[in-house]
Amino acid sequence: MSIMPRGDQLLLPVNPAFMWFTLAVAFMLNLLPVGRLSAMPDFLAVVVVFWNVHQPRRVGVGVAFLFGLFMDIHEGALLGQHALAYSLLSYFAITVHRRLLWFTVGSQTVQILPLFVAAHVVSLVVRMVAGASFPGWGLMLAPVLEAALWPVAHALLLAPQRRPPDRDKNRPL
Repeated sequence: MSIMPRGDQLLLPVNPAFMWFTLAVAFMLNLLPVGRLSAMPDFLAVVVVFWNVHQPRRVGVGVAFLFGLFMDIHEGALLGQHALAYSLLSYFAITVHRRLLWFTVGSQTVQILPLFVAAHVVSLVVRMVAGASFPGWGLMLAPVLEAALWPVAHALLLAPQRRPPDRDKNRPL
């Protein structure tokens, strides 16, 4: 019985500056004026969930709530709409993070999809209760696109932590 799943590479510790930089870049991607596309993926949600899964002690529910408030302010949405959705998304991502890391990236994508769907449903319900109109069924495409971004996020955000191939015959790691 091994400690790590077979074939996984040992990773270097994450640089906190890199982690916060990626969160800031994802936030800025969400700020881009792309119009009112309901199917636009939420890049910040993908990066927050990624760091919740890989670094749950550094990026937790509080960080997700704070970024949710920033998104509420930016979009002029009901204050707390994104904050609630991101907090719930973060909580459930942290809840499953140990189990999720044992699966392949493809399997992780399938398991992350319901979290993104639930976050969009919560946001939609809050929006509808506040009196907004239904944005259309294109909204349900956004969680699928976010889940499809999971392998990309996995490759890009773990790249700085990957060890270079070290051909030392005396060390097995």
